[in-house]
Amino acid sequence: MTEVTDRPSHVRDFLKLVAFEHSIFALPFAYLATLTVMALDDAFSWSVLVLVTVAMVSGRTLAMAANRIIDRKVDAENPRTAQRELVTGRVSLKTAHVGCAVSLVVFLVSAALLNPLCLVLAPLAVAPLIVYPYAKRFTDYPHAVLGLAQMVAPVGAWLAVTGDFAGSAPAIVLGAAVGLWIGGFDLIYACQDIEVDRRIGVRSTPARWGVKAALRASTVTHVAAWALFAWFGALTGFGWLYWIGLALVGVILAWEHAIVKPDDLTKVNRAFFTANGFVAIALFAFALGDLMLR
Repeated sequence: MTEVTDRPSHVRDFLKLVAFEHSIFALPFAYLATLTVMALDDAFSWSVLVLVTVAMVSGRTLAMAANRIIDRKVDAENPRTAQRELVTGRVSLKTAHVGCAVSLVVFLVSAALLNPLCLVLAPLAVAPLIVYPYAKRFTDYPHAVLGLAQMVAPVGAWLAVTGDFAGSAPAIVLGAAVGLWIGGFDLIYACQDIEVDRRIGVRSTPARWGVKAALRASTVTHVAAWALFAWFGALTGFGWLYWIGLALVGVILAWEHAIVKPDDLTKVNRAFFTANGFVAIALFAFALGDLMLR
């Protein structure tokens, strides 16, 4: 009887390295920006929607691959991340670099195909994605850099449709909401590494100020994010379905903060993956329903 072995696959292992499935956190908000401005301008386009998808996925893949390359030595010292593919050798450094290069090319090409403004701004979109892994080496607030990097997606998606900054205030509000939302749950996620980070010299808000302060900061950040999501809805004229979705998001965020306590971080992964994945999908689904009713 022939034994079945787990044969290595460069593509599969690279996708696992960059946690490809976590694109779910960012894509819904890029779609929200894209479809909202298309509805406002009566300018729906499948080609633009496809190119926004390609740009988003390739940009996120570039960011994650760069993060794993830059942080591979840090990851090796943390028991939680010591089994990541670059640390164990499951994915070679060469493969990771090739993945980065391919993702960058795809991102730039998709930006160029969208419009000249997107191409010009593409380097500004990439910069914070690459800076973020280094931020934990020079600031106690790398979560803010991550938020800035994620803010780019909704703004870029809006500009992909319009091609200029005229009337882009709602996109900036939505981008700020997304940045605060992601920065807020990164504060929670970083709490589980506080002891290791202090030992190996990785900087973060929890490592500097403690878990209790970080969780309080996360709560304030998520309240601000929810308020900005509401502002975006008001600016763009969303109806009752959007507001039901936003109310549901508020409940989910409250639950997320209720289950993670300073003396009990066992539910961090549930808060990070389950709650935040549901936030992105729920708000987009209700907003899409509202747009379809127009």
